[in-house]
Amino acid sequence: MSRVTVRVPAKVNLSLGVGRARADGYHSLATVYQAVDLHDEVRATDRDDDEVTVTVHAEIDLPEGTAVPVGDDNIAVRAAKLLREHLGRPDLGADLSIRKVIPVAGGMAGGSADAAAALVGCNELWGGGLSRLELEPLAAELGSDVPFLLHGGNAIGGGRGETISPILARGSYHWVFATAGEGLSTAAVYAEFDRLNPHGVLEPEVPDALLNALRAGDAHALGRSLSNDLTDAALSLRPELADTLKVGLEAGALGALISGSGPTTLFLAASEQHGLDLAMALASTGTAADVIQSRGPVTGARLI
Repeated sequence: MSRVTVRVPAKVNLSLGVGRARADGYHSLATVYQAVDLHDEVRATDRDDDEVTVTVHAEIDLPEGTAVPVGDDNIAVRAAKLLREHLGRPDLGADLSIRKVIPVAGGMAGGSADAAAALVGCNELWGGGLSRLELEPLAAELGSDVPFLLHGGNAIGGGRGETISPILARGSYHWVFATAGEGLSTAAVYAEFDRLNPHGVLEPEVPDALLNALRAGDAHALGRSLSNDLTDAALSLRPELADTLKVGLEAGALGALISGSGPTTLFLAASEQHGLDLAMALASTGTAADVIQSRGPVTGARLI
């Protein structure tokens, strides 16, 4: 019996520019991704038949009304089946076991991370021999964030987020994440965005100030240049998130942001100790379900 384990990070969007909906229903995006050291692990074990199964071991409290699928609709299962189809080997099977640490329905690409890990793990398990670049088209078919999570680090995302371009960046950054007790539907946030922005821009752009801050490794400048076009939509659906953002800023965060489509909020700290102070301030108010310290950038999905 062969077995491999892949560790895969969460992502944050340091900037998220959102254009109007395209003909295919997706929105044009201009985003800057950063991978952070909050990891899921996916273990893939081979089988002697063509079944692909999944079990999930959550080490976090799942938000109210959310669950991780454990059938064919699990994105890691879909990733494995897509890979074997690409390899022309429908006879291949695997048991997938997910150790879930990345928040679910939290705007940090936990599902996409598991899909990236399944692609990397099953490619190794089945002797597929595909490079990360060769896995990218499969990743893009699975979801907009999946290609980035194959690589990690910092990158610009274009198209609907799936077109990845590495960027020159310096430094390591300390983050504090405040999770919510209830998840938030990505589709619902984008629908609210469309309602609030009936005449949105056609092609959004990444702010120069943010790219300059990353090139310089300047945490204070980065904090000032964080941006998310989905903020108003997320706050419209979940106005209490504004209180969490206010607490973090009043506690001295260099910048604060809703992560992706939310509801996780993120705060940039000047140092690890400053991050601890922010975490304590956020935890003491009771506005967050959980508070997590992290840092980035880190590498993408990797065998361990």
